Amino acid sequence: MIFKPFSFVALLALTALPAAGDTIEPRDGWVVIETQKGFDQLITDVKTATKAQGMGVVTQAGPTGAAARRGITIPGNRVIGVFNNDFAVRILASSTAAMIEAPIRFYVTENPGGSATLSYKTPSHVFAPYTNEGGAALVTLAAELNHVFDAIAQQASQ
Repeated sequence: MIFKPFSFVALLALTALPAAGDTIEPRDGWVVIETQKGFDQLITDVKTATKAQGMGVVTQAGPTGAAARRGITIPGNRVIGVFNNDFAVRILASSTAAMIEAPIRFYVTENPGGSATLSYKTPSHVFAPYTNEGGAALVTLAAELNHVFDAIAQQASQ
């Protein structure tokens, strides 16, 4: 058998690519909520629920629109960073390093068939690496944020 490096490399590259439209699988520290909502509706509902919980949309990013402008079609994909100044000040009082994790992000992904999934890392998971520095104050703050993010997710996904 003759080894064909180009063919072998091409095969490896293809097997490494994720299938388009793959869904988010549950993983440690994440909340994954599959909804019946469409991608755009779920984004709108996350923003509405964020405001209702006294938080703000701080950042948004996603490759879908830029890919489309390049002639590439990919499933809807948006990261929405959520936080507010009250939590920022309180985090800084317990751990300057922990502030790099703000804003905490929601992840909206379009599924095959047109529905969308809402995912996020729980604040307690996000801030866990900083608890030695931030102590009980940071643990309490992360638990409080867990409730806020759960409320946003539940409202947005209904």
